[in-house]
Amino acid sequence: MTTGRVLLVEDTPTQAEVAKALLADMGHEVRHAATGADALRQAMEWQPDAVLVDLQLPDFSGFDLMRKLRAEGAEAALIVITANGSVNAAVEAMREGAMDFIVKPYGKARLKVTLDNALEKRALKAELVAVKEQLHRGRFFGFVGASPPMQAVYKTIESVAPSRANVFITGESGTGKELAAEAIHKASPRAKGPFVALNCAAIPKDLLESEIFGHVKGAFTGATDNRAGAAKQAEGGTLFLDEIGEMPLDMQVKLLRFLQTGSFQPVGATRPEKADVRIVSATNRDPLAEVEAGRFREDLYYRLYVVPVELPPLRERGPDVLLIARHFLASFSKEEGRRFRGFSREAEAAIAAYPWPGNVRQLQNAMRNVVVLHDADAVTPEMLPPGLLHGARRRAAPPPVVEPAPVVVAPVVATPVIEAAPPPPPAAPPQVEPLAVMEKRMILAALDQTGQDVPRAAALLEVNPSTIYRKLAAWRQ
Repeated sequence: MTTGRVLLVEDTPTQAEVAKALLADMGHEVRHAATGADALRQAMEWQPDAVLVDLQLPDFSGFDLMRKLRAEGAEAALIVITANGSVNAAVEAMREGAMDFIVKPYGKARLKVTLDNALEKRALKAELVAVKEQLHRGRFFGFVGASPPMQAVYKTIESVAPSRANVFITGESGTGKELAAEAIHKASPRAKGPFVALNCAAIPKDLLESEIFGHVKGAFTGATDNRAGAAKQAEGGTLFLDEIGEMPLDMQVKLLRFLQTGSFQPVGATRPEKADVRIVSATNRDPLAEVEAGRFREDLYYRLYVVPVELPPLRERGPDVLLIARHFLASFSKEEGRRFRGFSREAEAAIAAYPWPGNVRQLQNAMRNVVVLHDADAVTPEMLPPGLLHGARRRAAPPPVVEPAPVVVAPVVATPVIEAAPPPPPAAPPQVEPLAVMEKRMILAALDQTGQDVPRAAALLEVNPSTIYRKLAAWRQ
């Protein structure tokens, strides 16, 4: 039995008392209103799950009450109660948004079935709305985009954020790897702790250990004070190591020890220290290829590559390109005091056709370029950076037509007639199967061949391991 908050709108005292007793006996929380105005006030304040509406009220009709409730955005299930059992009244009640119709006098069984059905329908409708919002949300912790590849990224981040598992983010430059790391941090129980980002490629190799683990005074020339490194600064929060593929091998050994023990030793210190941090790593390279090339330690790879998150390039995100472009245009226009409200159709077509090799970062810079150098109501193609416009034209241009070579007719030479061998029987056409079936069969075969080792199977198939993890998760649903 489904229970909830029920608002009873009934102006006849005896019928109201009977209905309240029935509803309370079913386990519902009940409130009563004798007028339409009181019902409207209570509905807005209390937000009931269902409203039982008598059509004949002292101040205005039950139909008017339903219209006012819908106008105010009430989401309660509406059930009409009336002594008028005509079909016309039922049709009008349904037209005004009622889920069902009860005729006085009614018994407990009829009331219970009607109310249970209405509450269940309302719960299913709310669940469907929530699912649709999840599937089509256009923003997520700083990300802008509603494409299926990004929905998969959002879902993975939501799933992994509450855990303590290390996360490895891959993707081309400019796809938003640091944004993904911040999203994982903000959606996690560590959200109140610090988020510390460190770009391993931007720090000289001889200073990287000091930047991560800190140093004591006098540890080296220029160390005039004790300094806490990123690991200590991120205590209780998240440490994001960007471009971790650039980390030297000797430093990888020290990072591995920190991951295994939770302790580290600042440069020049004599005693180790501890830090409770979650590690999120990122690279724009293929991490498994780096392992195979000997540039990245295999044991560290398996420590960090617990949950992979692969960010798709912008060219694979479809309509997200225009969503992001509009977002940056609005943001920069407000910042620079410009009038831009959108794009012309020609400008949108050029933006959508361009491959964006620099991904979201390149699109961001292009929009800032437009806003800084121009001012108008709409962005036109002439305002776009020239390289972008030319790249879009090259991509959209059809392949060149190749003229056929002239046919040279050789002189006919009489040759003896030779009996031709009978032609071989035609080969049987190859069996065609859906691409998704073939893909699944190949992935499972690769996993069987490698003993269910996903990274090795990915190497055989020449795909990113996160692709296989994503497919396996989808097949289990």
